[in-house]
Amino acid sequence: MNVFGQGNGRQAPGVPLNEFSDNRLFEAGDPPAPKSLFVRDLREAQDVDTVFLVKERVLARKRNGEDYLRLKLCDCTGTLDGVAWEGARDLHDAAEPGAAIRVRGRFEVSERYGAQLVVRSASSAEEGRYRLQDLMDAPPASADQMEADMRRLIGTVRNRHLSRLLDALFGEDAEVWKRFRSAPAAKFYHQAYMHGLLEHSLSVGQAVSAVSGSFPGVDRDVAVTGALIHDIGKIEAYSDDPFAIDLTDEGKLLGEIPLGYYIVRREIEGIEGFPPDLARAVLHIVLSHHGLLENGSPVVPCTREATVVHAIDNLGGKLGSFDRLEKELPHGSVWSAYDRVLGGGAYFAARQAA
Repeated sequence: MNVFGQGNGRQAPGVPLNEFSDNRLFEAGDPPAPKSLFVRDLREAQDVDTVFLVKERVLARKRNGEDYLRLKLCDCTGTLDGVAWEGARDLHDAAEPGAAIRVRGRFEVSERYGAQLVVRSASSAEEGRYRLQDLMDAPPASADQMEADMRRLIGTVRNRHLSRLLDALFGEDAEVWKRFRSAPAAKFYHQAYMHGLLEHSLSVGQAVSAVSGSFPGVDRDVAVTGALIHDIGKIEAYSDDPFAIDLTDEGKLLGEIPLGYYIVRREIEGIEGFPPDLARAVLHIVLSHHGLLENGSPVVPCTREATVVHAIDNLGGKLGSFDRLEKELPHGSVWSAYDRVLGGGAYFAARQAA
């Protein structure tokens, strides 16, 4: 059963999470109490009995041929690996991706498996026993506020061809915009939640706008346009289910950069009189924003504008990782564990001062 308690259905694509309220989810009786135990609170050898959201499930096989179940569980403070050595098939049925489940088990930290929750039992969480905001991460600003900020930034683009392109992609009635507004920015590492793509693209666009005037030769309109659309392929690369973010078949087979290139090129070809050199400038930003061939870019940044967007995008992704790590940080801690994106631990000095 999913978080809305209705079989296999989930939130309709394009409907912002913050437009739902617990009072609408649980109309009968008192609103549910907040969770008392979060991912960031877990300690070694601790018994666990709480509600998590299922992000992934994998039914695997032991060396002796018996089944076991690997899970990725989450709440609004982080993600947790889980494993069920016994009763794997029964637990598999209960732990559908996107479902809220009540989990009983023990949190362990071992040299072989690392930190994980050893699951003893799991069942669908009862309606009225959990709050949605306790299970799902979200941007600090509302989707409405971010949309308003983005439209103000788009309004500063003076080039009429780029303005038409942005309207075709992000106009209030545009199909691309309806998907873009609610899409995640990633599966795990930064802004991996509903409206995360809007949050990330807006922050990159605002930073590129601020920086462009500081470096001679940068075409601000091209750079800002490229910043706002650089990750647009993620609307097709990731599923539109905010409760179980995963790569789509297109995302796995084609990749988010080629998908974004085709979305933007298709719109450009529909705009009469769009200058070819301007089209190349914008499309080059989409294709090169990962910076290096080994990072998935078909080409490296070869223009000032593409170089600025890549640098700010990389910065935004890393700072997004700091946000994620700080949310996951146990109370009283100032250092995170090793993080693959940062290549080390993150230090939060303000927590030490507090």
